[in-house]
Amino acid sequence: MCLERPSLKAQEYQKVQAEAGEGIYGLLRRHNLKPEDHYNAFLEINKNRLNPDHQLIKGKTYLLPIAAANDTLAKVEEIQSGVYPIFGKKHELVEFKDNKLQGAVFYIIAGHGGPDPGAIGKKDGHTLCEDEYAYDISLRLSRNLIEQGATVYIITRDPNDGIRDDAYLKCDKDEVNWNNQAIPLNSVERLKQKVDAVNTLYDKHVGQYQRKVEIHVDSRYVNQKVDIFFYYHPGSSKGKQLGETLLKTIRDKYNEHQPNRGYKGTVSERKLYTLKNSKPVGTYIELGNINHPRDLERLIIVSNRQAIANWLTLGLIKDFENSRK
Repeated sequence: MCLERPSLKAQEYQKVQAEAGEGIYGLLRRHNLKPEDHYNAFLEINKNRLNPDHQLIKGKTYLLPIAAANDTLAKVEEIQSGVYPIFGKKHELVEFKDNKLQGAVFYIIAGHGGPDPGAIGKKDGHTLCEDEYAYDISLRLSRNLIEQGATVYIITRDPNDGIRDDAYLKCDKDEVNWNNQAIPLNSVERLKQKVDAVNTLYDKHVGQYQRKVEIHVDSRYVNQKVDIFFYYHPGSSKGKQLGETLLKTIRDKYNEHQPNRGYKGTVSERKLYTLKNSKPVGTYIELGNINHPRDLERLIIVSNRQAIANWLTLGLIKDFENSRK
């Protein structure tokens, strides 16, 4: 026997207009409705009012779902900060600074982890593991995105390594994937596990802007210096646009802070498992050569790691804004 929700007459719904650049999450929050509870209902009652990508149209009238009295956001102050233990004690309190990414969903994947440390480098007697530095920058990026109102899923996770302000990050093997899944030793199984987690979560946010960001550190000959570069899946115009937006943002920042440096990062297509099989548009980022002394400064200097996260955040905000034009 199928139980259906009782139908409601149109006049029972409150009518509101969308503002310029506003997404469904933003509109719901503006009217004190929890997006996670009312997004699907909003889609249902407004299915003939949205554009094909489930985006709002400026000036168009929409119906608001009806909420129970205890189901609303009583005060804006309640969502101005939050505690996220995954970032570590020093950084767990996150202040929500803006709503520039409200309605956007990001999947952040730090490459490798668990039994696979990824690329290995050496510096002043220290062993440098790719997965540790990729994870630290991933956490910094995730924290930035949350500050801007985004929904963020951190796929690769470490139970005790939050954001670390050390130059040399200790290598360990206790990372897990989403839902505390042990990371397999087999490389294909490991990649499939990450993709499956992303795709399952993606289905919960159909109609929203969703992007996957995967962060790695390359390994090349000692004398081969490289700048941050980006891959996208062949044929993905949105993936290419995402990469180009991120690259331009980083180039502009280097020109601003180091005008004589030059920036030789690239955006190119590549057939990679996680790009091919993930549902959201994705970018695969290589931060530099773990064997090159100058590239290592991008990793071991804490302010540089934060700068990378900050610049990637700016690029993702720009990509989100471009998607709504």
